[in-house]
Amino acid sequence: MKDTNETGTAGDLAPYAEGISTAHDRALLFDDVCAKILRRDAFVPGKLRDLGVDVHKELLRCRDLIISAQSDEALLYGLLKLSCARKDPHVRAYLIPDGLKMSGIGDVTEPTRIAQLPAEHAPIRFSVDHTPGQDMSIFVADIGGRTDAELQAYGVAPGDVLTAVNGVPFSDYMELVAPFSRYATKENLYWRVSKMIPQRTREYPPYFFRDSLYLELENANGQRYSVRLPYLAPDTTLVWTGTWKMHGDFRYPGFEKVLSTSSYDLYTRTDDVPVLLLDWYRFDDKLIENMQVLLDYAEERKLFDFDVIFDATRARGGSLGAAAVRCLSPKPFRTTFGNLRISDIVEPFIEYMHQRSRDGLSMTAEDGGTWLLDWLDTDVRDALKRGDEYSGDVPFKSSHLPKDSDGIMQPEARHFRGRLVCLLGPHGGSHLDQVAAMFYDNDLAYMIGMPAGGYSNTWEWDEVLRFPESGKPVIGFMYSMGHTIRPNGELLEGNPAPVHTYIPQTRGNFIEYPNILLDEALSYLGSKENTK
Repeated sequence: MKDTNETGTAGDLAPYAEGISTAHDRALLFDDVCAKILRRDAFVPGKLRDLGVDVHKELLRCRDLIISAQSDEALLYGLLKLSCARKDPHVRAYLIPDGLKMSGIGDVTEPTRIAQLPAEHAPIRFSVDHTPGQDMSIFVADIGGRTDAELQAYGVAPGDVLTAVNGVPFSDYMELVAPFSRYATKENLYWRVSKMIPQRTREYPPYFFRDSLYLELENANGQRYSVRLPYLAPDTTLVWTGTWKMHGDFRYPGFEKVLSTSSYDLYTRTDDVPVLLLDWYRFDDKLIENMQVLLDYAEERKLFDFDVIFDATRARGGSLGAAAVRCLSPKPFRTTFGNLRISDIVEPFIEYMHQRSRDGLSMTAEDGGTWLLDWLDTDVRDALKRGDEYSGDVPFKSSHLPKDSDGIMQPEARHFRGRLVCLLGPHGGSHLDQVAAMFYDNDLAYMIGMPAGGYSNTWEWDEVLRFPESGKPVIGFMYSMGHTIRPNGELLEGNPAPVHTYIPQTRGNFIEYPNILLDEALSYLGSKENTK
C-alpha cells in the first residue's frame, strides 16, 4: 500500500488523462471548490473541535494532490479527500456523464454515487470493540463461505483482533483511511471502517488494496497470525456461519414476529407479558401509513397499554420520524428544529423546492409542503436580503408544524400508553439521531446501549463541478446546507443523544450483545420502580 503525503501525488492510479484539463485549470478548480465549501457548508464547531479537525487546513492539504494529478483517478481521489475533509456523512461525490472516469467503470449514463458502486468483498466481517478504558479496536465478527475445517486451517475465530491490513499496522491504517471517510463521531468512524475493510471499495484509492485481502490478527491467547482472503465478485452469495447474531433473522428469544412493514417488524411475547418489540429499519416514505398499520393492529388486539421496546440498533435515517414518536408515547414532546446557512445556493434551492411542488413530487411534509414554502419565501428570503449567516430555526423542514410553532407536538389520537425503551448503537444516524434526541430530550424513553452515529443536517445541495477555464464537467459534488437542532437547543451533529444505561459492545460480548440489550430492557420494564 502506498501512502499519500500532504503535498505530493498519490500512488499508482489508472492512467486516464483525458479529463483532467491543465494544471492551471485544476488550481482554479481547487480554489473554486474550497471557496464554495467555506461559504456554503453549515459547519458544526463542536463536532469539529471534538474530532480535532480544522476544515480549512484539511482542504489546503489537498491542493497539491489536485493540481499535480496526472490522471482522472488521481484527480478524482484528490477531490474525494477534499470532500471528506468536512467530516459529514451526508455529503458525497459521484460520477457524472462526460466527467472524470474511473478504472473498470467506464462511461456512466446518469449520476452515480461512488459509495454505491459495486465492490468485491472478502468472506469476512468485522465489528468494533468499545471496551471502556481502552482504545477502540476492530475484531472478527464472522467468516463467510468457509467450512469448519477451513476455519481451523486459517486459524480465524470470532473475536480475534485486527492488528494489520495489507501489511500496514492497524493504527497507521486508520490514519490512511480516515481522510477518505465520512463520519461525525469517532465511534461512527470505527463502525464505518469495520464494514469497509472486507470490501475493495471505490471510496478508497485503488493503491490501498492488493490482489487479495491480507490480514494480521491476534487471537484470545495473544498470538498473532496472518491470513490471506480472496476478494469475491459483488454478486457472489456469501454464506455466513451465523455465529454473529447481530446478522441473524431472529434474535429475540421469547418473542414472535406478527407484523412486517418497510419501516419495521413487530414482535409480541410468546407468553402473557405485555411487551411489544419494534425492530426498526428506516423512517421511509411509507412511515405514516405504516404507523397506522401498527395502530390498527394494536387497537384490534387492545395493546395500547403494552410497553414498547424500540430496537434501533440496526436502524437508519429517512424523514417524518416525529409521526412515529407521537404514536409511541402518551406525552406531548418538542420536535427537532432546523435552519439554513445563507449563501448563493439558497435562492436556487427555494426555486427547486417550488418546482418539486409544481411537479407534484414529495415534499416530506404532512401538509404537502405549504408550510415549508411559506418559510422559504418569507423568513429565508428576508435573511438572504439582510445577508445573515443563518436563517432562523423552525420545526425541522416544517414537516409537521408551521414556522411560527413552538415545536410542541401532541400524541396521536390513538397512541401507546405504556413505557418506552429504546435500544441504540453507532450503526445508524441521520434521522434516527433526531428520533433518539426526541426520545431522550423529552424524557419519553429509557435509552439503552450506545449513542447513535451523531449525524443529521437539514438539506444538501448537489451540483456539477466544472473546470473554470475549459468548462468541462468534473464530478457531482454536495454541500450541507443547514443544522439540525435537538429539542434541548443543542446542535445535533457530532452530539448524539446519550443513553441512560451504557452497555458497550466488546469482543467478549458481541455474540450475545443483542440479547444483553434485550435482557436489560426487559429488566427495566420488569421493575415496578420504573414508571417513566
